[in-house]
Amino acid sequence: MDRFPAEFREMLSPVGRRVLDGKLTLRAEPFLARPDLLAPAKAKAAFALLERALGPVVKPMERTIPPESILNQTRNYQERLPKTVRVRTADLDASRGKARDAARVTGLEAMLLSPSFRDFAEALAGRKLTRGFGRQALRYGPGDYSGPHTDHHPEDPGAKDGYFDLHLSFVGGGATRQLLVYAKDGHLSETVHVAVPGLVSAYRLPFWHYTTPLEGKASAARWLILGTFYFL
Repeated sequence: MDRFPAEFREMLSPVGRRVLDGKLTLRAEPFLARPDLLAPAKAKAAFALLERALGPVVKPMERTIPPESILNQTRNYQERLPKTVRVRTADLDASRGKARDAARVTGLEAMLLSPSFRDFAEALAGRKLTRGFGRQALRYGPGDYSGPHTDHHPEDPGAKDGYFDLHLSFVGGGATRQLLVYAKDGHLSETVHVAVPGLVSAYRLPFWHYTTPLEGKASAARWLILGTFYFL
């Protein structure tokens, strides 16, 4: 595959098309992960295309545990941990840059802007979503992870009361394990294996969650293509 299809619908499996057409109801409440919504051959080809086109242009994003989280502690159980992360990323909304150019040349930008992509997100959200939205690409390599966080943005008028994320996961053969851990009934007790080729995950945010380090060979990689939508 040299280009992504112009319509997201063309990436879907028969099950995924049933969701898009309203013949199968799935809801992210608050989280959903399904490995059967994308066509397997196209998901495999998408991984190779992302490695070729976006792999050279994603940039490191790293936030370590601040030493003062321990050194400045004066009482037992006083610790506070900000979001930590290690991954490579590209902002697909940037007005210019190599990542935006690669998204255009490969057809990724057009696919994410296609009506069927937003319609699919609305089907999983069960609500109408804004036409404009945010787009991002993440590439997890061996040991890359995202620490506990909520994705709560109270300073953003459009997101302060909740919003919706749709993630497309494309995984190479070298990756063996990565878990998404999320909260239920006040405990970080739920786990989903996310190093699965062609996984579609949907989030009704905010809620507590984190992603464990990607395990596998030195060549292991997992791509996430994200669309972030506000509720209407």
